[in-house]
Amino acid sequence: MPRSARSPRAALFVSTALALAACSPAPRTPPAADAGWAYYGGDQGGRRFSAAAQITPANVKRLKPAWSYATGDLQTKGAALRKASFEATPILDGGRLYVCTPFNMAVALDPGTGRELWRFDPKIDTSLRYPNSFVCRGVAYWRDPSAPPSAPCAERVFMATNDRRLFALDAATGKACAGFGKDGAVDAVPGADLIRPAGAQVTSAPVVAGGVVVVGSSIDDNQRVKETSGAVHAFDAVTGAPRWSFDPLASAGADVTAGAANVWAPMSVDAARGLVFLPTSSASPDFYGAQRPGNDGYANSVVAVKAATGEVAWAFQTSHHDVWDYDVPAQPTLGQVTYKGVTRPAVIQTTKQGLIFTLDRDTGAPIIPVEERPVPQGGAIGERLSPTQPFPIAPEPLAPSRIKPDEAFGLTPWDRGACRKAIAGARNEGLYTPPSVGGTILYPFTGGGSNWGGIAYDEARGIAYVNTSSALHKVTLIPADKVAAAKAAEPHLEIGPNAGARYGMKREVLLSPLGMPCNPPPWGVLSAVDMHDGKVLWRVPLGTTRDLAPGSQLLLRGVGTPNFGGPIVTATGLVFIGAALDDYLRAFDAATGKELWRGRLPAGGQATPMTYVWKGRQYVVIAAGGHAKSGSRTGDQVVAFALPG
Repeated sequence: MPRSARSPRAALFVSTALALAACSPAPRTPPAADAGWAYYGGDQGGRRFSAAAQITPANVKRLKPAWSYATGDLQTKGAALRKASFEATPILDGGRLYVCTPFNMAVALDPGTGRELWRFDPKIDTSLRYPNSFVCRGVAYWRDPSAPPSAPCAERVFMATNDRRLFALDAATGKACAGFGKDGAVDAVPGADLIRPAGAQVTSAPVVAGGVVVVGSSIDDNQRVKETSGAVHAFDAVTGAPRWSFDPLASAGADVTAGAANVWAPMSVDAARGLVFLPTSSASPDFYGAQRPGNDGYANSVVAVKAATGEVAWAFQTSHHDVWDYDVPAQPTLGQVTYKGVTRPAVIQTTKQGLIFTLDRDTGAPIIPVEERPVPQGGAIGERLSPTQPFPIAPEPLAPSRIKPDEAFGLTPWDRGACRKAIAGARNEGLYTPPSVGGTILYPFTGGGSNWGGIAYDEARGIAYVNTSSALHKVTLIPADKVAAAKAAEPHLEIGPNAGARYGMKREVLLSPLGMPCNPPPWGVLSAVDMHDGKVLWRVPLGTTRDLAPGSQLLLRGVGTPNFGGPIVTATGLVFIGAALDDYLRAFDAATGKELWRGRLPAGGQATPMTYVWKGRQYVVIAAGGHAKSGSRTGDQVVAFALPG
């Protein structure tokens, strides 16, 4: 009716209804069935997928902080915290949330409140300098099927430390299991031949398969030719007794003078097949391989070994005779892949080069075909490069690998000109250009492409979600007799001696005078790949420069940042990821790549999040403590988000 004709009673009804609507609570999200995150990668195969369905694209904007837990490192670790990276992903099993700090403090938390239930401190020496700073990416949970449920250590948490000890802890109390090794610990890297006490460490979570605990290691780069062995070691989960070891070089019969080829990234397990999947790194030294002719055995490979014996079932090499530090950097992801209409059990392996290899889980044969393509030749004196390298025909590379001097980036002509000159002055023939005395561009840089965060895989939809970085490294070979002088002249740069080799090395990120990457943005990207045909469905920038250079995001929109950590995906179609070098956890629409939500963190979230449902409420949890080598904000908190109520 016309406004002037509205009756007083009608007006009163309308105003009363509006007032009641304003006071009514928002629709409550119904409780959900409990769902855990029992392994570092969500499941033993590292899919980083959750069936939890309470948080959806429609309500994710309502996420709020639910609880946070401070480890205490900010108050107790002092200067050592500046050398630490909080990369841990918590796990949930046995009614507790378990997480490790960069200094290997193992903690159990109440999943609903974040209240500390117990903590265990192995008291590592924080004065030492480890290859990858102080890092602990995760722990493993195991229930002993032979022990009575209430017996001590019937449930165990396994943690490997920076100082190379493997601990078995009672999951209920946090006390070391007395029957495991000596006082609850064993030497995780027995026989390590080190030139300094902290020359090797363990950074990624162990895995448990068939009553066997398997542990890898991270070894100093660019120090010497005959580096310590990169052997993977397995121990009895009850007693700690050695069960087997696997050396990627010796086991392949490689007749080389080298070491390393270690497994520093997370591993995967197929319990039904009795297999452990190992992502191996490059043989030593990284950038000069004259004393390791050939393809370096099982280095730079996905290797499937039998969990009971360590015997090799199959192996697939992603880089031949690596002189670019292109390790296999991420957990092999196990899932069913339907490619060209045929469904097969697969291993999906992402690489620093931004490539994705899709392999048959039983044989290692490529499901998506792989071609051997010619690559640049003409290595340093004594070098014998592989004439070809393997390239999957799909998906297309997820990180750029070619740059011309005229494509240099800069905010000003002066800035851009400096980058143009730096690129033009180095050898630069695209992916796999060999290191040189004059300096060589490595693009992607040795941080990726992909790195240890790996991928998230929605098996039902057949879509993989991958975050990648884009930056330039310049690697220069230095004649051995000039290494000491070079190090004295540039003490702030990474210069390694490669003792026993003709050349040492220098590695530097190519940045403009204003501190920006010399390559054009985006510097960080999140992509979705349809594994049915290998096509990229969408690609969006990941991260802002807000916390790297406050105010710069007004000038630099959509540039992304290099990132460390990985994504997770939920059944409702959400991709959660931190990783970027700003202090946010983000949620993206899995179907479109649209950013739907971001939650502010107290420090850098360079870790992979996880999600679970506890007493009917879904939580998304991430470690927010920063990343030492990237310069993100330092902290010591585990932060949980949930819907209100």
